[in-house]
Amino acid sequence: MSPADLRALDIYEFAKSGRQAAGALRVSQMPRMLAEVPSEAPDRDTVFTWQAEGSTQPELQDDGTEAPQPYLRLAVHGSVWLICQRCLAVYSQHLDVDATYRIVATEAEADEFPLDDDEVEVIVGSRQFDLVDLIEEELLLSLPLVPKHNVCPEAHESLLQGSADDEPDEAGAQDEAAKPNPFAVLGKLKQGGSDQKH
Repeated sequence: MSPADLRALDIYEFAKSGRQAAGALRVSQMPRMLAEVPSEAPDRDTVFTWQAEGSTQPELQDDGTEAPQPYLRLAVHGSVWLICQRCLAVYSQHLDVDATYRIVATEAEADEFPLDDDEVEVIVGSRQFDLVDLIEEELLLSLPLVPKHNVCPEAHESLLQGSADDEPDEAGAQDEAAKPNPFAVLGKLKQGGSDQKH
């Protein structure tokens, strides 16, 4: 499918006929994703592969009959460069999306859809459905809230300097030793108090 077809897909026909499609999208084709990639990344324009599959499943209607309802399954895989919030270095974050959607006709229908099924999301379909937008939305939702390495290769300079400043030097240690221990003073008060007779 061409990028133009992906942005104007008849999702009802796609589901009804059980069609399948697959392809690749570059981060540069998804402006909101590109905005998440740091400028110092080795490769800002990484590639995500995707697969989409339409289907219908029989569902009980209000009148008691069963009718086929449209569904879409979407899988997206790839990696994007982010900044680790622990060491402030760029790192490659793998993202996996595997989602199933029940396609409805209107926002009102989506709002009324029961939310008891955690495995199925609801999307409003159209004859000019933007699949790229859905892929980008799912990738944005799968970004980690706090991006970070599993194990940082090294600490950032500012963190190292901060930890060095936190350590008291020898003079500071002597100042600490010269200060009276507040608990020792409390101990003396307690001892003095027990000697007094009422």
